[in-house]
Amino acid sequence: MRFLDSLRRLDAYPKIDNEFSIRTVSGAALTLISSIVIVTLVIGEINAYLSPNVSEELFVDTTRGHKLKINLDFTIPRISCDYVSLDAQDSTGEQHLHIEHNIYKRRLDLQGNQIEEPKKEDIQASTKRISSTEAPATTTVKPACGSCYGAAKNASQCCNTCQEVIDAYRERKWNPNVEDFEQCKNGNGGSVEGKAFSEGCHIYGTMEVNRVEGRFHIAPGKSFSINHIHVHDVQPYSSSRFNTTHRINTLSFGEQFGFGTTRPLDGLMVEATEGAMMFQYYIKIVPTMFVPLNGPTLYTNQFSVTKHQKSVTAMSGETGMPGIFVNYELSPLMVKFTEKRNSLGHFATNVCAIIGGIFTVAGIIDSLLFTSIHVIKRKIELGKAS
Repeated sequence: MRFLDSLRRLDAYPKIDNEFSIRTVSGAALTLISSIVIVTLVIGEINAYLSPNVSEELFVDTTRGHKLKINLDFTIPRISCDYVSLDAQDSTGEQHLHIEHNIYKRRLDLQGNQIEEPKKEDIQASTKRISSTEAPATTTVKPACGSCYGAAKNASQCCNTCQEVIDAYRERKWNPNVEDFEQCKNGNGGSVEGKAFSEGCHIYGTMEVNRVEGRFHIAPGKSFSINHIHVHDVQPYSSSRFNTTHRINTLSFGEQFGFGTTRPLDGLMVEATEGAMMFQYYIKIVPTMFVPLNGPTLYTNQFSVTKHQKSVTAMSGETGMPGIFVNYELSPLMVKFTEKRNSLGHFATNVCAIIGGIFTVAGIIDSLLFTSIHVIKRKIELGKAS
């Protein structure tokens, strides 16, 4: 019994007999309010505990061997798909002309409605078409000799297609007018030239390039390389006729995860105020790694962008060509996001802090209210209340 009496003295929570306890309306109101606040905060703490915590760290990027995946979706409402080229080049000098092996083009009318299903063409198909075009020259069937309209170098030169007539004129440094050429009226070249401005184009897809600084562009005209110089042939039109108004539906680099600045240009609509506008986007890419709780590690890229535009008409005096030019540069630093579960000890500590803190503060407020009300009542009873 002596031991129990000694132990009883250590009780930090002495109880008061119900006969000596006083219950007030203000105390009941504070109890209800504090209980509601406790329940609300505890539910929020439970949600925070069940949701993974994402930590962020920054370090020098030492990864090797990864390709840079570019996801793009552009709409060009005033230039035909047959007259639009998508080309890319990186700082190593590697060029990719007509990247259609994983890029789709969908023809649109001037109101933005789809004309036909999207088409996918690869670079190997282009090579085959060239070889098949040259193959008939070795056969015994001799085609009719078409007129070059005065641009032939010799009497034996023939121009059987629209493109051959245009090439002959360019060798003479003359300006061809396709409307005067019979080959362009009936041939495929003429149909391409004729609908250059009567349709729009939707270009979308993905491409993988070397993970180094580089650029890609969407520009009018057929692209080719002469002595390692990238050239776009916009003839027979002048560059001022091309309206490079465009909408960026999507532009991102790498995989997608639910946060971060991975697609800041999505939904951007850019109007060309005049013909032959050159739009340049300078992108700074920050490699990003995302390590989820479950599943493989994702490699993506966040980026910031600076936009510049200029007119490249002969009157403006600026150099360049109309189109959409995207220049990207990779940062040497990498951001790593890691999902982690919150610890049970941290959750228990927060719940105890919520319950204990609110009840303590509510007890202090109740004591102040009770004392104030008691003092006011005493003054009223003594007739000293003013």
